Order: sequence, then structure tokens, then C-alpha cells
Amino acid sequence: MFRRRSAPPLRSGARPPGFAEDLGAFGGVHDLAEEGSRSTRPQGRGQGGGWRGARFSRDTDRSFPERPFASTGPQGHRGRLREKLLERGPDALADYELLEMLLFFAFKKGDTKPLAKSLINRYGSFAAVLAAPQADLMATRGLGEHSVSALKLVQAAALRLAKAEVAEMPVLNNWDRLLAYLNAAISREKVEQFRILFLDSKNRLIADEAQAKGTVNHTPVYPREVIRRALDLHATALILVHNHPSGDPTPSRSDIEMTMEIRRAGEIFSVVVHDHLIIGNGRHLSFRREGLL
Repeated sequence: MFRRRSAPPLRSGARPPGFAEDLGAFGGVHDLAEEGSRSTRPQGRGQGGGWRGARFSRDTDRSFPERPFASTGPQGHRGRLREKLLERGPDALADYELLEMLLFFAFKKGDTKPLAKSLINRYGSFAAVLAAPQADLMATRGLGEHSVSALKLVQAAALRLAKAEVAEMPVLNNWDRLLAYLNAAISREKVEQFRILFLDSKNRLIADEAQAKGTVNHTPVYPREVIRRALDLHATALILVHNHPSGDPTPSRSDIEMTMEIRRAGEIFSVVVHDHLIIGNGRHLSFRREGLL
């Protein structure tokens, strides 16, 4: 008659044979150890029962080869994006990545990627998010004063940089940069905006001023006020600019008539109207090139 021999009792902190290998079948010791380190002590007999997650990870990690991913969670994501920006340049980042990095300044913790993608889905592009009306952004779920301030600050910085590049040399010799600046400034406006570029005798930019805002298809402009402002600034030439929120830069009859009135008023005081530009969504029309001026 044979008696069944019981296994010797385990020492405190020891592991039964095959325990680590069995856990490896569930996706890796490291992941389970991370969960164990966040949970409470396993239930067992007395205070000595069970294994602590931290100790378990330290003891068993030595037997595993180096893993391709240091972590399967979002830890370090912000740092990786910063490294990508600094090492590979901004062109290496997708639009949503630029936006989520911008939102880092408003959200000190947490994942900003879902919000960034949601904003681009709503407005259509990174640039359109920056140019969106402040009231619309403030009413957007997930955004607040800090995040909207960050978006508007970047928009203002981009416009000032583009304006500074235009002002560095005569405007008529810097046409592509001028159009880039005007597209950034007013092409996404939801209502018509009439602007005037005031130039000196060497066609350098003295001032860029918004004279009026109107409805989606009309802006009231008074030629007398335009010329008066030019004289105040000692400007000798003008470039008239306004946008069409519809995106179609084709001039209306009133656009043409208003331009002729300003031109005639300017001739009296030796103020030249170089051009009138209509900015659409990614398109523009020059009165000078179309023979309308």
C-alpha cells in the first residue's frame, strides 16, 4: 500500500514551478506586473500569502529577452512627438499631430489626439481650426479659455510672420508672399471684409487695415473715407482687398463700380490704386490682370 506524498511547503516569497512560464502565455509578464503593481495585495492566507506585483516583475523580467516596446500604454507619447518634431522637422508631423501638440499647452496631462482629430473633422483642416471664429471654438465641447487662447495665439503669430515678410520689400515685387498673407488673413472669413494696403512712394507697406465688415455678400465702403485715411498715413498708393465667403472670386457689378469710384477720388489727390484683389477659398482675382482697372 502506497501513501501519497504531499509537496513540501513553499518558502515565503517563492514561486511554484512553471508559474512564470504559465503567465507568459497570457501576453507577457511585464503587462501583468504593471497591473499587479496598481492593484491591492492578492487575497490569501495571512499577510504572507500571494506575490506583490512589483517584486514579481523584478524577479521574472531577467529571464525574458528585450521587448520591442518599452510600454504598451500612452506613456512617453508627448516626448516622442517632441523628438519627432525636433529631429525630423515639422513636415514629418501630420496635421492632427501638430494640433495635438499645440493642445499640450492647454492640457498638461491626458491624450489630446482624439480632440485634435475631432476638431479637424469638424472644420476640415488644421488651418481652418486656427481660423475658426472664437465664439465657435469656445462653444466646442472639450475646448475652453486656455485651449482657445493657444489656438488664436498661433494664428496671430502666423499672420504677423507672413505680414513681416511682405513688409520687408516692395509689395509689387513680392506678389506671391502678399497673396499667401492675404489668403491666411481673410480667405476663411465667414462674412465679407474690406481691407486696404497703404503703400509709400517706393511701394513699401505702411499699413494694412480692415476698413469694414459686412454680410456674406456685401460690405459698405465709402471712397471718401478710403482716400482720407490714405492722406492721414501719407500713402501714395493703395491695393484694395476683399474676400468672397462663397469662395468664388468673380467680381460683382458693385465691386467694379466701387473700385472705379475710389480710383477717381484717388486721382484728385495723387493717390494711385494699384490693384483690387478678391480673395476666395484658395483662389483670387486681380482687377489689374483682368483689365478691370
